[in-house]
Amino acid sequence: MKYQSQKVAYYYFLAAIALFGIQVLGGLLAGWVYVSPNFLSELLPFNIIRMIHTNALIVWLLLGFFGAAYFLIPEESEREIYSVKLAYLQLIILLVGTLGAVGSYLVGIHGGREFLEQPLWVKFGILVAALIFLFNVSMTVLAGKKTAITNVLLMGLWLLSLLWIFAFINPDNLSLDKMYWWFVVHLWVEATWELVMAAILAFLLLKLTGVDREVVEKWLYVIVATALFSGILGTGHHFYWIGLPGYWQWVGSIFSTFEVIPFFLMMSFAFVMVWKGRKNHPNKAALLWSLGSSTVAFFGAGVWGFLHTLHGVNFYSHGTQITAAHGHLAFYGAYVALNLAVFTYAMPMLRGRAPYNQVLNMASFWLMTGGMAFMTFVLTFAGTIQTHMQRVVGDYYMDVQDALSVFYLMRFGAGAAVVIGALLFIYSMLVVRKQEIITSGSASSVPGE
Repeated sequence: MKYQSQKVAYYYFLAAIALFGIQVLGGLLAGWVYVSPNFLSELLPFNIIRMIHTNALIVWLLLGFFGAAYFLIPEESEREIYSVKLAYLQLIILLVGTLGAVGSYLVGIHGGREFLEQPLWVKFGILVAALIFLFNVSMTVLAGKKTAITNVLLMGLWLLSLLWIFAFINPDNLSLDKMYWWFVVHLWVEATWELVMAAILAFLLLKLTGVDREVVEKWLYVIVATALFSGILGTGHHFYWIGLPGYWQWVGSIFSTFEVIPFFLMMSFAFVMVWKGRKNHPNKAALLWSLGSSTVAFFGAGVWGFLHTLHGVNFYSHGTQITAAHGHLAFYGAYVALNLAVFTYAMPMLRGRAPYNQVLNMASFWLMTGGMAFMTFVLTFAGTIQTHMQRVVGDYYMDVQDALSVFYLMRFGAGAAVVIGALLFIYSMLVVRKQEIITSGSASSVPGE
């Protein structure tokens, strides 16, 4: 760690890790409700559990992005953060908003729009926090050195924050409502977040492999161009059946097909950088998470997204467990694993420790990734059967759900593996002490960067 203001990132990472734990436990609880539908139905209904699960996911990923920005921008810009006090104020606003939203959900107060259920005051708080962040990081970059990584990161974060404005637009017309809703949800995760992912991944690979910056930057600009080209009009694959004109079936199908390309490029980019790398960095766990993120993102967001993005297939499959399979693997690969890669790289430096916990950290990677892969396969099979029974044969919804019970039980088992892996990761980050290696009768610490 080269700059004192980078310590701000540590508190963002701590908050993100805490919410990460809550998010996966909420997901496990929701998974059990699929197995035993009446579980906690009076005390904590399924829709509230799901809100906490999905909202915690979004918030902790954003906290991770903000923390990553506060960590890498000083190094890239070669100067301290413009205002550390503003960074802490932003974090406080986000945490108060998060607690307020969860408290509102628990007493039945919510907006009712999936992912955007937050009460209006919380939405305004998020907007204020985003504006504080944009001002802070933009002033830092403008006063310092400009690089491709900071340019792409700022573009993604600016677009991400501005698109949040559509969360306030809630027209009476249901088609317009869903259209504006997708402007936030899709253009976040399949456009602007991809820019943030590419920038953070480029920073990590630059540090971990020692590849020339010029090589990294060329790849980065190509990835960004393809992500925006495919992602913006690719929104059309959500417009098929919500009352918008029929031409969206073709626009959405064609451009959604191209959405596979940026994720394939990111996976190729990661492996080529490692292959060309000259640096034997001691933090192997961070490299594992970086490679794993780009690989799983390609399969989850790219391949599994393509499986049901064409309108002829989507007509039958939308809203089934196939959607859940795609969503879980895509989010895990593209954004969860990326944030965990940043935590794995930065936390040892922020805590003044060497990469001391690599065995446990790597074990958590394989446990979480294996669990998520198995969950994806289970949900894919369940969704295929559901599509045939419900959408083709025309069986009743609840009869179909009963037929899928064995898949839901297997999904719960996979979720339990993910939760154990997540708790192991948290333990490896926060509890384990620096490892000591015994050499020639004396103890020596594992070296850091």
